[in-house]
Amino acid sequence: MDVEIWSDIACPWCYVGKRRFEAALAAFEHRDDVRVTWRSFELDPQAPRERGVDASQHLADKYGTTLAQAQGMHAHLTAVAAGEGLGFHFDRLRGGNTFDAHRLVHLAAEHGHQDEMKERLMRAYLTEGEPIGDLRALARLAVDAGLAEAEVEALLEGDRFADAVREDEGLAVAFGINAVPCFVVDRKIAVSGAQAPEVLGELLARGWAPRRPRSSPTVRPAGRTAAKPPGPARRRPTRRRRCRCRSRWQGGPRRRRCPTCH
Repeated sequence: MDVEIWSDIACPWCYVGKRRFEAALAAFEHRDDVRVTWRSFELDPQAPRERGVDASQHLADKYGTTLAQAQGMHAHLTAVAAGEGLGFHFDRLRGGNTFDAHRLVHLAAEHGHQDEMKERLMRAYLTEGEPIGDLRALARLAVDAGLAEAEVEALLEGDRFADAVREDEGLAVAFGINAVPCFVVDRKIAVSGAQAPEVLGELLARGWAPRRPRSSPTVRPAGRTAAKPPGPARRRPTRRRRCRCRSRWQGGPRRRRCPTCH
Protein backbone atom coordinates (compact mmCIF):
# COMPACT_ATOMS: atom_id res chain seq x y z
CA MET A 1 0.00 0.00 0.00
CA ASP A 2 1.35 3.42 -0.95
CA VAL A 3 1.09 6.41 1.37
CA GLU A 4 2.18 9.78 -0.03
CA ILE A 5 2.57 12.67 2.39
CA TRP A 6 2.59 16.24 1.12
CA SER A 7 4.32 18.54 3.61
CA ASP A 8 6.68 21.47 3.92
CA ILE A 9 9.87 21.34 5.97
CA ALA A 10 9.12 24.78 7.39
CA CYS A 11 5.66 23.67 8.59
CA PRO A 12 5.49 23.01 12.36
CA TRP A 13 2.21 21.09 12.06
CA CYS A 14 3.84 18.86 9.44
CA TYR A 15 6.46 17.80 11.99
CA VAL A 16 3.72 17.06 14.53
CA GLY A 17 1.84 15.14 11.82
CA LYS A 18 4.96 13.14 11.02
CA ARG A 19 5.22 11.94 14.62
CA ARG A 20 1.54 11.06 14.79
CA PHE A 21 1.68 9.17 11.51
CA GLU A 22 4.71 7.22 12.76
CA ALA A 23 2.70 6.20 15.83
CA ALA A 24 -0.24 5.13 13.65
CA LEU A 25 2.01 3.16 11.32
CA ALA A 26 3.78 1.41 14.21
CA ALA A 27 0.39 0.18 15.47
CA PHE A 28 -0.82 -0.90 12.02
CA GLU A 29 -0.90 -4.66 11.53
CA HIS A 30 0.33 -4.50 7.92
CA ARG A 31 2.97 -1.82 8.47
CA ASP A 32 5.64 -3.88 6.67
CA ASP A 33 3.57 -3.68 3.48
CA VAL A 34 3.26 0.12 3.52
CA ARG A 35 5.51 2.28 1.37
CA VAL A 36 5.78 5.91 2.50
CA THR A 37 6.82 8.67 0.11
CA TRP A 38 7.34 12.30 1.12
CA ARG A 39 6.08 14.82 -1.44
CA SER A 40 7.12 18.44 -1.78
CA PHE A 41 4.92 21.38 -0.83
CA GLU A 42 5.99 25.01 -0.32
CA LEU A 43 3.89 27.15 1.98
CA ASP A 44 5.73 30.24 0.74
CA PRO A 45 7.30 29.63 -2.70
CA GLN A 46 8.31 33.29 -2.97
CA ALA A 47 10.22 33.35 0.30
CA PRO A 48 13.81 34.65 0.15
CA ARG A 49 16.68 32.34 0.95
CA GLU A 50 16.67 33.75 4.50
CA ARG A 51 13.81 35.87 5.77
CA GLY A 52 15.63 37.79 8.51
CA VAL A 53 12.41 38.52 10.43
CA ASP A 54 11.36 37.26 13.85
CA ALA A 55 9.10 34.21 13.43
CA SER A 56 6.28 35.59 15.59
CA GLN A 57 6.37 38.93 13.81
CA HIS A 58 6.24 37.17 10.44
CA LEU A 59 3.24 35.13 11.60
CA ALA A 60 1.47 38.29 12.80
CA ASP A 61 2.13 40.05 9.49
CA LYS A 62 0.99 37.04 7.47
CA TYR A 63 -2.35 36.57 9.23
CA GLY A 64 -3.02 40.15 10.30
CA THR A 65 -2.87 39.48 14.04
CA THR A 66 -1.08 41.24 16.85
CA LEU A 67 2.38 40.16 17.90
CA ALA A 68 0.98 38.93 21.22
CA GLN A 69 -1.57 36.76 19.43
CA ALA A 70 1.12 35.30 17.20
CA GLN A 71 3.28 34.53 20.21
CA GLY A 72 0.29 32.83 21.81
CA MET A 73 -0.13 30.65 18.72
CA HIS A 74 3.50 29.62 18.93
CA ALA A 75 3.19 28.87 22.62
CA HIS A 76 0.20 26.62 21.96
CA LEU A 77 1.98 24.81 19.16
CA THR A 78 5.07 24.37 21.33
CA ALA A 79 2.92 22.64 23.96
CA VAL A 80 1.28 20.40 21.35
CA ALA A 81 4.69 19.43 19.94
CA ALA A 82 5.99 18.64 23.42
CA GLY A 83 3.17 16.12 23.77
CA GLU A 84 4.62 14.31 20.75
CA GLY A 85 8.17 14.40 22.11
CA LEU A 86 9.27 17.36 19.98
CA GLY A 87 11.03 20.48 21.22
CA PHE A 88 10.04 23.54 19.19
CA HIS A 89 11.98 26.79 19.63
CA PHE A 90 10.25 29.50 17.63
CA ASP A 91 12.58 32.10 19.06
CA ARG A 92 15.42 30.44 17.13
CA LEU A 93 13.65 30.06 13.77
CA ARG A 94 15.49 31.33 10.71
CA GLY A 95 12.86 31.08 8.04
CA GLY A 96 13.51 31.02 4.33
CA ASN A 97 12.89 29.29 1.03
CA THR A 98 12.56 25.49 1.24
CA PHE A 99 12.87 24.59 -2.45
CA ASP A 100 16.47 23.34 -2.21
CA ALA A 101 15.67 21.42 0.96
CA HIS A 102 12.93 19.58 -0.95
CA ARG A 103 15.42 18.75 -3.69
CA LEU A 104 17.62 17.10 -1.06
CA VAL A 105 14.69 14.98 0.09
CA HIS A 106 14.34 13.68 -3.48
CA LEU A 107 18.05 12.92 -3.63
CA ALA A 108 17.82 11.03 -0.35
CA ALA A 109 14.92 8.98 -1.75
CA GLU A 110 17.23 7.64 -4.45
CA HIS A 111 19.50 6.26 -1.73
CA GLY A 112 16.80 4.96 0.57
CA HIS A 113 17.27 7.76 3.13
CA GLN A 114 14.25 9.93 2.41
CA ASP A 115 12.73 9.70 5.88
CA GLU A 116 16.09 10.36 7.54
CA MET A 117 16.59 13.45 5.39
CA LYS A 118 13.11 14.77 6.12
CA GLU A 119 13.58 14.22 9.84
CA ARG A 120 17.01 15.88 9.91
CA LEU A 121 15.80 18.97 8.08
CA MET A 122 12.71 19.42 10.24
CA ARG A 123 14.62 19.00 13.48
CA ALA A 124 17.34 21.35 12.31
CA TYR A 125 14.85 24.09 11.44
CA LEU A 126 12.23 23.82 14.19
CA THR A 127 14.42 22.73 17.10
CA GLU A 128 18.01 23.74 16.41
CA GLY A 129 17.45 27.04 14.62
CA GLU A 130 19.30 26.19 11.42
CA PRO A 131 18.66 28.50 8.43
CA ILE A 132 16.53 26.29 6.18
CA GLY A 133 17.43 28.15 2.97
CA ASP A 134 21.20 28.40 3.52
CA LEU A 135 23.13 26.18 1.11
CA ARG A 136 26.06 25.53 3.45
CA ALA A 137 23.70 24.50 6.25
CA LEU A 138 21.76 22.25 3.87
CA ALA A 139 24.94 20.54 2.68
CA ARG A 140 26.00 19.82 6.24
CA LEU A 141 22.56 18.48 7.19
CA ALA A 142 22.42 16.23 4.13
CA VAL A 143 25.74 14.64 5.06
CA ASP A 144 24.37 14.14 8.59
CA ALA A 145 21.49 12.19 7.03
CA GLY A 146 23.89 9.83 5.26
CA LEU A 147 24.31 11.39 1.81
CA ALA A 148 27.66 11.70 0.04
CA GLU A 149 29.15 15.18 0.34
CA ALA A 150 30.25 15.38 -3.30
CA GLU A 151 26.82 14.44 -4.61
CA VAL A 152 25.13 16.91 -2.28
CA GLU A 153 27.37 19.75 -3.38
CA ALA A 154 26.80 18.91 -7.04
CA LEU A 155 23.04 18.98 -6.49
CA LEU A 156 23.05 22.31 -4.68
CA GLU A 157 25.20 23.89 -7.38
CA GLY A 158 22.80 22.80 -10.13
CA ASP A 159 19.08 22.23 -10.59
CA ARG A 160 18.83 18.48 -10.17
CA PHE A 161 15.39 17.35 -8.91
CA ALA A 162 13.93 20.81 -9.48
CA ASP A 163 11.45 19.23 -11.90
CA ALA A 164 10.58 16.56 -9.33
CA VAL A 165 9.73 19.19 -6.72
CA ARG A 166 7.54 21.06 -9.19
CA GLU A 167 5.87 17.81 -10.24
CA ASP A 168 4.95 17.10 -6.60
CA GLU A 169 3.51 20.59 -6.29
CA GLY A 170 1.60 20.17 -9.53
CA LEU A 171 0.07 16.94 -8.24
CA ALA A 172 -0.98 18.75 -5.08
CA VAL A 173 -2.86 21.29 -7.19
CA ALA A 174 -4.43 18.53 -9.29
CA PHE A 175 -5.57 16.67 -6.16
CA GLY A 176 -6.93 19.81 -4.54
CA ILE A 177 -4.37 19.81 -1.73
CA ASN A 178 -4.08 23.32 -0.33
CA ALA A 179 -3.12 22.57 3.27
CA VAL A 180 -0.45 20.35 4.76
CA PRO A 181 0.27 17.83 6.00
CA CYS A 182 -1.92 15.75 3.71
CA PHE A 183 -1.84 11.95 3.80
CA VAL A 184 -2.93 10.18 0.60
CA VAL A 185 -3.40 6.39 0.40
CA ASP A 186 -3.12 4.76 -3.03
CA ARG A 187 -4.29 8.09 -4.50
CA LYS A 188 -7.84 7.13 -3.54
CA ILE A 189 -8.48 8.40 -0.02
CA ALA A 190 -6.85 11.19 1.98
CA VAL A 191 -6.79 13.01 5.30
CA SER A 192 -5.50 16.55 5.82
CA GLY A 193 -4.01 18.00 8.97
CA ALA A 194 -1.91 16.69 11.85
CA GLN A 195 -4.63 14.27 12.88
CA ALA A 196 -4.46 12.03 15.94
CA PRO A 197 -2.81 8.61 15.49
CA GLU A 198 -6.24 6.97 15.81
CA VAL A 199 -7.55 8.93 12.82
CA LEU A 200 -4.48 8.16 10.75
CA GLY A 201 -4.70 4.52 11.79
CA GLU A 202 -8.29 4.44 10.54
CA LEU A 203 -7.08 5.89 7.24
CA LEU A 204 -4.57 3.06 6.91
CA ALA A 205 -7.23 0.48 7.72
CA ARG A 206 -9.60 1.92 5.12
CA GLY A 207 -6.84 1.87 2.55
CA TRP A 208 -6.02 -1.75 3.32
CA ALA A 209 -9.64 -2.95 3.35
CA PRO A 210 -9.83 -3.83 -0.41
CA ARG A 211 -6.84 -6.14 0.08
CA ARG A 212 -8.54 -8.35 2.67
CA PRO A 213 -9.03 -11.89 1.32
CA ARG A 214 -12.63 -12.79 0.59
CA SER A 215 -14.10 -16.13 1.64
CA SER A 216 -13.84 -18.62 -1.25
CA PRO A 217 -17.02 -20.25 -2.59
CA THR A 218 -17.45 -23.98 -1.99
CA VAL A 219 -16.07 -25.87 -4.97
CA ARG A 220 -17.45 -29.34 -5.72
CA PRO A 221 -15.00 -31.94 -7.01
CA ALA A 222 -15.02 -32.55 -10.74
CA GLY A 223 -16.94 -35.56 -12.02
CA ARG A 224 -20.49 -36.82 -12.38
CA THR A 225 -23.14 -35.21 -10.29
CA ALA A 226 -24.45 -37.59 -7.66
CA ALA A 227 -27.97 -38.81 -8.37
CA LYS A 228 -30.69 -37.88 -5.95
CA PRO A 229 -31.79 -40.76 -3.74
CA PRO A 230 -35.05 -42.38 -4.97
CA GLY A 231 -38.19 -41.31 -3.15
CA PRO A 232 -41.10 -43.58 -2.13
CA ALA A 233 -42.87 -45.39 -4.99
CA ARG A 234 -46.00 -43.66 -6.21
CA ARG A 235 -49.05 -45.67 -7.33
CA ARG A 236 -50.16 -44.91 -10.84
CA PRO A 237 -53.76 -43.59 -10.82
CA THR A 238 -56.41 -45.89 -12.27
CA ARG A 239 -57.76 -44.81 -15.64
CA ARG A 240 -61.50 -44.17 -15.93
CA ARG A 241 -63.06 -45.60 -19.09
CA ARG A 242 -66.25 -44.51 -20.94
CA CYS A 243 -68.71 -46.88 -22.71
CA ARG A 244 -71.15 -46.28 -25.61
CA CYS A 245 -73.93 -46.48 -23.04
CA ARG A 246 -72.49 -43.35 -21.56
CA SER A 247 -71.58 -44.99 -18.26
CA ARG A 248 -68.15 -44.69 -16.74
CA TRP A 249 -66.29 -47.26 -14.68
CA GLN A 250 -62.88 -47.89 -13.24
CA GLY A 251 -60.93 -49.54 -15.92
CA GLY A 252 -57.83 -51.64 -15.58
CA PRO A 253 -55.78 -54.25 -17.37
CA ARG A 254 -58.27 -57.02 -16.42
CA ARG A 255 -61.55 -55.16 -16.81
CA ARG A 256 -62.09 -54.13 -20.36
CA ARG A 257 -65.90 -54.44 -20.58
CA CYS A 258 -68.54 -52.14 -19.15
CA PRO A 259 -70.30 -53.80 -16.19
CA THR A 260 -73.56 -52.05 -17.11
CA CYS A 261 -74.13 -53.27 -20.66
CA HIS A 262 -72.15 -56.50 -20.48
